[in-house]
Amino acid sequence: MNEPNGWSGDQNGYGYGRGSSGDPEGARAMRQVRRDGGAGYPRSEPPLPPQMSPRRGAVPQQSQGYNDYDDYDSGYNTGQVYGGGGGGRGDDGYGPYDGGGARPRPRWGRRIKWTLITLVTVLLVASVATYFWADGKLRRQADLSKVIDRPAAGDGTNYLIVGSDSREGMSKADEQKLHTGSAEGKRTDSMMILHDGSNGPTLISLPRDSDVEIPSYVGAESGKKYPATGRHTKLNAAYAEDGPTLLVRTIEANTHLHIDHYVEIGFSGFANIVDAIGGVELDIPKPFKDKWSGADFQAGKQTLNGQQALAFVRTRHAFAGSDLDRTKNQQKFLAALASQTATPGTILNPFKLYPTMGAGLDTLIVDKDMSLWDLGQMFFAMKGITGGEGKSMNMPLSGSTGGNLVWDKAKVQQLVQQLNADEKVTVSGNR
Repeated sequence: MNEPNGWSGDQNGYGYGRGSSGDPEGARAMRQVRRDGGAGYPRSEPPLPPQMSPRRGAVPQQSQGYNDYDDYDSGYNTGQVYGGGGGGRGDDGYGPYDGGGARPRPRWGRRIKWTLITLVTVLLVASVATYFWADGKLRRQADLSKVIDRPAAGDGTNYLIVGSDSREGMSKADEQKLHTGSAEGKRTDSMMILHDGSNGPTLISLPRDSDVEIPSYVGAESGKKYPATGRHTKLNAAYAEDGPTLLVRTIEANTHLHIDHYVEIGFSGFANIVDAIGGVELDIPKPFKDKWSGADFQAGKQTLNGQQALAFVRTRHAFAGSDLDRTKNQQKFLAALASQTATPGTILNPFKLYPTMGAGLDTLIVDKDMSLWDLGQMFFAMKGITGGEGKSMNMPLSGSTGGNLVWDKAKVQQLVQQLNADEKVTVSGNR
């Protein structure tokens, strides 16, 4: 049987590999096959192509085949074919690429870090923007620099909180709905001093019918000085006569307690705040009605909307104690309002936070030196009253004269000394 052209040899395989001339054919280097020469078998490798030449400066090593040169490894040295097998994690944070189209494994640590940085940045920008937006809405109209002959400031901070019967921004329908009447001007329906100090907050109600002496003062608008004449009147008349500055001057002159900040809110703002947070839950101990304020409440826990809340804090004719019972209701409600507003559910929820702040700040009047931070401190101090961290009381009374309530001078003096020294208040007021 004839051999194929170019091949010859017997069955033992001798003679194969010869060319057509019959001479032996030289062994050819196979690039894909590693050939390791054994001992005593020197190897002669063909010259490398230029692109595969060893790098300049590389340390020469014993030749083990083509695949031992830098930057060239077919994978046959380790039994791996075209990218299969192990490999360390690269500097880019991804695992080995398997060459089969699989996506690199993401580096979750880096992604989480940048997500957190982005989130914190967004929250920081939103917080700063909200602060300046709210701070710009404060109506700084009370100029306490016009108050003369002021007592020295003590430790802690004293806020004068005033609820006025201002109907600013209310329509006739609103006045009828809220039972506010349509009287011109504005008067003080409630007055409280909130002391915020290291021994917890103290809230002191000043009955509107308190008997006080009107001191010398400088007119807020006229700038004219009015001398003291020894005239006595109800405390709320001072506000009606010359606004916040005379009210502060009168309280300071009759108590010798320095007022640091002034905060006033009208009927409309009060009701809108309550509605914005979805109402305030309150436990009413006994039922009562008052046609003048529109109050009509049953006993027990209930959620008051803005209209009901305003009726609750304004009611005085339904109580035997008149103004004193009303001040207790005002303290109770304001503390509950602060407690239920200063919560994560309101502060961290923009759909509640912005309407609540907008409703209050639009009608809130403060002194010229008050910042949004000061207002926040006052709010959280008020919340502390509900949390049991502080004390609420009426101004101590000794009796009445001509329908006016007379303060107990000895107790008032002791109370002011404790507040100025930022001590725990031990004086008890009338309830």
